[in-house]
Amino acid sequence: MPIEVLMPALSPTMTEGTLARWHKQEGDTVNNGDVLAEIETDKATMEVEAVDEGTLGRILVEGGTESVPVNAPIAILLGEGDSEADLDAAERAARAKLGGESAPAEASAEEAPAPEPAASSGPSTGDGATSAPPPATAREHVPKGIYDADGNLRLGATVDEQYRTSFADYVEEQAWTGPTKNQTVREALRDAMAEEMRSDDRVYLMGEEVADYEGAYKVTVGMLDEFGRRRVVDTPITEHGFAGVGIGAAFYGLRPIVEFMTWNFAMQAMDQIINSAGKKLYMSGGQINCPIVFRGPNGPASRVAAQHSQEYANWYGNVPGLKVVSPYHGADYKGLLKAAIRDPNPVVFLENELVYGETFEIPDTDDWTVPIGKAKVRREGSDVTIVAHSVMVGRALQAAEQLASEEGIQAEVVDMRTIRPFDADTLLASVKKTNRVVACEEGWPFAGTAAEMSAICMEHAFDYLDAPVLRVCSKDVPQPYAANLEKLAVPSVADVATAAKRVCYRA
Repeated sequence: MPIEVLMPALSPTMTEGTLARWHKQEGDTVNNGDVLAEIETDKATMEVEAVDEGTLGRILVEGGTESVPVNAPIAILLGEGDSEADLDAAERAARAKLGGESAPAEASAEEAPAPEPAASSGPSTGDGATSAPPPATAREHVPKGIYDADGNLRLGATVDEQYRTSFADYVEEQAWTGPTKNQTVREALRDAMAEEMRSDDRVYLMGEEVADYEGAYKVTVGMLDEFGRRRVVDTPITEHGFAGVGIGAAFYGLRPIVEFMTWNFAMQAMDQIINSAGKKLYMSGGQINCPIVFRGPNGPASRVAAQHSQEYANWYGNVPGLKVVSPYHGADYKGLLKAAIRDPNPVVFLENELVYGETFEIPDTDDWTVPIGKAKVRREGSDVTIVAHSVMVGRALQAAEQLASEEGIQAEVVDMRTIRPFDADTLLASVKKTNRVVACEEGWPFAGTAAEMSAICMEHAFDYLDAPVLRVCSKDVPQPYAANLEKLAVPSVADVATAAKRVCYRA
């Protein structure tokens, strides 16, 4: 029975392509796995392999033909015992599908048997069905298969679920239309903690110099006076010790806020944060929660050298069981910290001392929260997506304005705000709109958050990309102390703008 060779789809969004050339000619013997032809689109070239054996009886679409529809018959493969009459009947039926010569009305099913597909650009399903699927939305074609809450492999998970597995139900961000006020980030953080401590007696603050000195960066001004020493607790310089004290208190139902003078010092407490806080819910079979917030300044500051300038978003973002927050805007600092304090899970809250003194417009309310796990588009654009978190969002916004005024490039800026759970949907929606991506972070390039963003775009939006994803990161060296070298090591506004021009092929 003659078998039709169909035009395959190279991607879920492909509707047509170019049949570049044939590797086999009419009359050639075809074995399973032989390359029949090459197919091209504007993004890729792929070989069409045979999954059945026989003889190439008729080429219906010549090499070099453009705009060949997906699933159109492009050739006919003859099996053992097929006659010339069988070939002619199959050709008439195939050309009718192509819009050419019509199949005779009197042709019986015996003369023109229903053809079966023979080749595909991908692996066979094992049941002989190899025709390319019709185009569908990218959402329907995301990779399948993650573990459910019981640890069982579950098929059919969406992109959104893959990046939110094991976290609380997703909550939409509330729209704020009420009055606002201008506040610095340190004031927003202080208000967030104070408001939660007033409304919930279980919440307390502990850390190095948080009480009498009112915080190394003056974030806790006035809190000792209002709440007293039982709820604002100065600790010794023993990060491993007081992190463990906070975790133990959380196991017994309190809601500690543990402040580190810097996240660089918290390296002494990583065992507690990861193994005691991050894994307890899983290891207890869901019986023991750890509602604790670890917070403090993170990332390169100014002239504090290699040991006090590290970016930890990717370090903690790699750990299942931890939530990791890395905001930029003052309203997010307040709203996300309040959400973190209320969360039943351990939250790593990464601040940046360079923005403590910056002023932002913040909702004037005691109940402003921002959902953990939801990104925000800070600037609409159509030409390139610049995705970032923490202080790199500010640099991305500056670069976007520069690109618009100097190059006419309209950049969309996506502020991730949360590293884990990661809001893949917002990022992918932007990528499908702009088709180009620059991923930014202050961390080192190897195995960083920008690398993860790039991987997400490649895995789930490859067919929408018109250029390779570029990353803007710190140089792959320990942070220098010398001011001139420090400036070269940290990613700048110019670095972001240059990368955006490169993906737009303007540089």
